[in-house]
Amino acid sequence: MDLQLKGKIALVTGASRGLGFATAKVLAEEGARVAINSRDAEKLRQAAGQLKQSGAPDALALPGDLLDPALPDSLVAQVADKWGGLDILVTNAGGPPPGAFESFNDADWQKAVELSLMVHVRLIRAALPWLKKSSAASVLTITSYSVKQPIPNLVLSNAVRAATVGLTKSLALELGEVGIRFNSILPAWTQTERVTSLMDARASVNGTTMEEEIAKQSRESALGRMGTPEEFARAAAFLVSPAASYITGVMLTVDGGMYKGTL
Repeated sequence: MDLQLKGKIALVTGASRGLGFATAKVLAEEGARVAINSRDAEKLRQAAGQLKQSGAPDALALPGDLLDPALPDSLVAQVADKWGGLDILVTNAGGPPPGAFESFNDADWQKAVELSLMVHVRLIRAALPWLKKSSAASVLTITSYSVKQPIPNLVLSNAVRAATVGLTKSLALELGEVGIRFNSILPAWTQTERVTSLMDARASVNGTTMEEEIAKQSRESALGRMGTPEEFARAAAFLVSPAASYITGVMLTVDGGMYKGTL
């Protein structure tokens, strides 16, 4: 299937590694112009080099911390200045730390809101003027299947990511009439660096090893394993592409069957 992404302009945040990088790589392979952001400038430079080998010779690396409220406007402006517009926005940021409810104070909660909600709000707000000019505008928020099935010891993520899903659905309804599609992917446990760190934290709580926790979590999948970033990225590329032009307001679980509900 031709995803019709050739020449489309995309900005992917949280993209020096993991799900963000995998998504940017698939978009580049499909012919999109790709700008990536991460706070780690060196890892971002290396990621951009890999994208250039994957079909995006002018891949743009834009370092910066998304917790800086001024950064989203700067990112979007740099993309528009280089390529004259923006068609696709993929909002992705690292999640809050693990822990039980009683271990967090107000400052912890506020930082979780900034990271797992306001980052998406500010990026979308900055991008809207350009997305409104695009004939194939699409926004993808990356959240978690925890918005449907809370994950033990991740109370901050369970609570705050649900707000981003509410935002995504609301904007799909509010801005569909101007031709902008909004969707979210709810990944489950995928083999990324962040998941490795979460499994390590879980092992510390349970008195087990990281390998034991990975094996235990893998058994929760109907497929008996965790997903790969590439499997996630292929679903993401389809959702943001013109090939999915009549799909909006969808919260897609890419979870190998870990979510046990029917809705």
